[in-house]
Amino acid sequence: MDSRIEESLGKVPEVTFWFWIIKIAATTLGETGGDAVTMSMGLGYLVGTAIFASIFVLAVGAQVALRQFHPFLFWFVVIATTTAGTTLADLLDRSVGLGYLGGVAILAAFLVATLAFWRRALGSVSIGAIRSRKAEIFYWATIMVSQTLGTALGDWMADSDSGLGLGYEGGALVFGAGLLLVAAAYFWTRVSRTILFWAAFVLTRPLGATVGDLLDKPRAGGGLDLSRYAASAALAIFIVACILFLPQRAEGSRA
Repeated sequence: MDSRIEESLGKVPEVTFWFWIIKIAATTLGETGGDAVTMSMGLGYLVGTAIFASIFVLAVGAQVALRQFHPFLFWFVVIATTTAGTTLADLLDRSVGLGYLGGVAILAAFLVATLAFWRRALGSVSIGAIRSRKAEIFYWATIMVSQTLGTALGDWMADSDSGLGLGYEGGALVFGAGLLLVAAAYFWTRVSRTILFWAAFVLTRPLGATVGDLLDKPRAGGGLDLSRYAASAALAIFIVACILFLPQRAEGSRA
């Protein structure tokens, strides 16, 4: 492959502090947006999953087809994975009847399998090695599974009936502490940066899920009972502002 074409296929952003800020906002939006469609609109988990899965397929198809990094499209695909992950996890846990722990176990196994297949096929699961469409497809498949796992994990941690019962605040504190531990390992240990990236990527999803639930769930259930539409709109505006005003460039791009 021509080196110029190979370099142009670097279409994921550099992992910076602001990357994680936008990621957490995107995962929170996925929770409030998914709940708005399935609960506030009353469409249910199956229809919601079909809607958001279709959006995800179309968005990721556009992302893979392009040869350059486009921040708005990239983050739109991430948001599509969070909304689809929210409704899919709820469908599996509640409608299908797997339960939170069953859903977490199955999705964790899928995540490990996806990473294993990716590594076996291409030799690395590092985002710095995403220089082909095949690697990019593995990347988005892994993100989709991790977002769904994160939703189930967040619900399992917070729910008092069939989970650990820590509540939304408790769940957010646990996952926030987990992210701090990952950050500490990044700065003060030699643990693989690839392992730490995917650990942080998974942990930001349940953090966003619990924060989203804290915002929009009824007060009787431990939430703040804010409008799902208003919360989703505010998060979307924040993400757009971050993309517009914070510098972003493709991973491995030259200054």
